[in-house]
Amino acid sequence: MTTLNILPHKKEERRTLRNNPTPAEAVLWNQLKNGQLANRKFRRQHSIGEFILDFYCPQEKLAVELDGAGHFTASGNLHDAARTDYLNAAGIRVMRFENKLIWSALDSVLHSIESSFSGR
Repeated sequence: MTTLNILPHKKEERRTLRNNPTPAEAVLWNQLKNGQLANRKFRRQHSIGEFILDFYCPQEKLAVELDGAGHFTASGNLHDAARTDYLNAAGIRVMRFENKLIWSALDSVLHSIESSFSGR
């Protein structure tokens, strides 16, 4: 399967998302950027095919998604399932966390991400 990374027609949308993060995304990004988590590099608002991932670690082939209220609807669930299926077929693992966990259990979220790394 050919994976299309960084599609040019998604550039402006990625830029807009990077410049306007949700509060939960901003908090998590502060913990992931600059290799702060087990020296792994993460990208934010990285596109794979037609999907834009909240956070992506190329070394681990890991997508980390934060889910707000829009994900907990019938259409949101269908979209998330299609996204996960597509990414899994491309060899990318997906971890999902509710936004509220960033506020109540950030250390647990970070531990879960780190525990998923190969060799851990």
